[in-house]
Amino acid sequence: MSRCTVAARYGGRVSLVAAAVCPHPPVIVPDIAGRAASELDDLRAECDAAVARLVGSGARTIVVVGADDEQKTYVSPFIGSFAPWGAPMTVTVGAAAANRVAAPTDGAAAPADRPLPLSLLVGAWLLDRAGRPSTGAAPAIAMETVAAGQTPADCAALGARLAADAGGEPWALLVMGDASACRGQKSPGYDDPRARAYDEAVAAALAGADVDALLHLDPALSAELLVAGRAPWQVLAGAAATTGRPWHGRLSYHDAPYGVTYLVATWAPA
Repeated sequence: MSRCTVAARYGGRVSLVAAAVCPHPPVIVPDIAGRAASELDDLRAECDAAVARLVGSGARTIVVVGADDEQKTYVSPFIGSFAPWGAPMTVTVGAAAANRVAAPTDGAAAPADRPLPLSLLVGAWLLDRAGRPSTGAAPAIAMETVAAGQTPADCAALGARLAADAGGEPWALLVMGDASACRGQKSPGYDDPRARAYDEAVAAALAGADVDALLHLDPALSAELLVAGRAPWQVLAGAAATTGRPWHGRLSYHDAPYGVTYLVATWAPA
C-alpha cells in the first residue's frame, strides 16, 4: 500500500496505520533451536506474515517496542547478537541516514554503548527477514524499550508519545512480548493455575483490539506469571487510543509449546 493510499484511506488523519504483536523466544531463530526448529515453524510463519503486513502497510516508520530493565530510546543502526543464546550471529537493521536519527541524546543508547535486548533483537531479526516492501520505499526503523515494571498509565503515555513523535506521518508498531511462562510443570515458572485464564484474557483482548482490557492488565499478577509482554501491550493500547478510531484485531497464533504462551496478532483501523 502506497503512502498516498494510506492518507486517502484514513481520510487524511494519517498516524498509526498498523500494529503487530509477536513473542520473542530466542528459539524462534532456527540456528538456536537446531533440530527442534521445525517445532516452531507455525509460530515463525505467523510472525513473518504479521511483520510483512507492517512492512507493506505504507508506514514511513516502524517502531519496535519491547520490555527491558529500563525505558530507553535506541539509535540506528540497531545491532544485536544471539551469541548469549548459543548462536554466533549478529543482526543489524536500520541506518542513521535512512532513519533520520540524530546523535544520541539523554536517555538514548548508541549502538556501541548497548546491544539490543532480547525483545528488540528478535524484532530486528524478524524485520531483517521481512526485507523491503514489494513497492515503494522501505520504512525507517525506530526502537524503544519500556521498563518491565512501568505502570499502565506510564506505558500508555509512552504509546501516546510515540504517536506524537510520528508528527502525523503514517507509522506502524511492532510490539514484542511473551504471555505467561507458567503453563505446566516444565515451564520456566513451573505451573500456576492462574496462567491459563490470564493468557486467555490477553488473547481475547488482542483478538478484539480491546484497548481498555489491555490497560487493565495487573502489573503485579503479570510479574508473578513471568509475563514479558504486559508493558509493551499497554504501550500499544496507549498508541491506538490516540487515533480516536476503532481497531480491528486478528489473533493468528496462540499456543504454549514449551510452557510459555506465545501470541501473534495484527491490528488495523476498522
